Amino acid sequence: MDPRTSTPVVGMVGAGQLARMTHQAAIALGQSLRVLARDRDEPAALVCPDVVLGDPDDPAALAEFVKGCDAVTYDHENVPNEHLAALADSGVPLRPSPKALVHAQDKLVMRERLSALGVPCPPFRAVTAPDQVTAFGAEHGWPVVLKARRGGYDGRGIWMLDDPLHAAPLLSESLGGVDQRGTPLLVEQRVRMRRELAALVARSPFGQGAAWPVVHTVQDNGICVEVIAPAPGLSAERAEAAQRLALRIADELDVVGLLAVELFELDGPGTDGTGLVVNELAMRPHNSGHWTIEGSRTSQFEQHLRAVLDYPLGATEPTAPVTVMANVLGGSPLPQMSLDERLHHLLARFPDAKVHLYGKAERPGRKIGHVTVLGDTLDEVRRRATLAARYLSEARWRDGWEGQ
Repeated sequence: MDPRTSTPVVGMVGAGQLARMTHQAAIALGQSLRVLARDRDEPAALVCPDVVLGDPDDPAALAEFVKGCDAVTYDHENVPNEHLAALADSGVPLRPSPKALVHAQDKLVMRERLSALGVPCPPFRAVTAPDQVTAFGAEHGWPVVLKARRGGYDGRGIWMLDDPLHAAPLLSESLGGVDQRGTPLLVEQRVRMRRELAALVARSPFGQGAAWPVVHTVQDNGICVEVIAPAPGLSAERAEAAQRLALRIADELDVVGLLAVELFELDGPGTDGTGLVVNELAMRPHNSGHWTIEGSRTSQFEQHLRAVLDYPLGATEPTAPVTVMANVLGGSPLPQMSLDERLHHLLARFPDAKVHLYGKAERPGRKIGHVTVLGDTLDEVRRRATLAARYLSEARWRDGWEGQ
């Protein structure tokens, strides 16, 4: 408990944009988030007053960081589970627990557990030798997806293999089922899908659950570029099935806090009749939930804090018929047009757009912020959101504004 405010202290391992936006939500609850940052230039470390410098891979840094925390959660899953397990054994309130978090850290562990629970997943197999990928493709059909079991995101650690000939160069560089960084691999059947969806839910230690509307996530080269809430054209039955599935997974895995279930929507009913297949899990605030800051009665960031502190959860109803969140990706800005200048022009052009910039240096393809637009008509809301994000990303005045 913070003696200055008489409010609980929440520690978040990691200091990226998710921690930054969680800190903003904490302020309204009278709190100040404590973050573990590698350096002072990380997005959350730039704005949080309670910053502990240290590496999440260092058990001593973790042990020092959690002192005085009433609950500890994560900005990312890349924390050695064995270090977290040692903290949990000593009584540190980790939320989610290491036993739950491992399902978001290791894709093979996740696949095996979900399959045992009867949750729809693509066929998969652990890779312990290169020829197993070829055998898997022969059994289940090509193309297949080769994945790093740990650490992949935004298209990294994922390889689409069209046929044995295409797979051979990559597999020849791998020994014993690991890539060149020593990361264990698994192979999955490539799902023939209609689109990607995400079901975001929250669960408290008491067992209370809450679900937001299911969203459509739009991907480009493995990176999420848009989120449309609610997912257009999704039947009420399938939307409810996705929410129930996510809440069930949260309960079965004993997740505390947020759980994002990334889904493939099939053209048909699938093996279980829902037409849904689970792709990935994340146990933290998630890019697919950024729209909730303006688009929901309770944002994912406030809800995550409520959940890890075992507060009653907030309402999740949308605040507008349509919300579109578009990610701002680092591009190749014109030398004479700084990000601040672009923001100035953008706010003049679209005064209703809500802009969130993360305080990150620009690099091509890097998520440096997002833009959210709310309204009544999908086509117009989507046009405005994507145009605004593209302009902030690329600073192409003529391409971005003329004729729009």
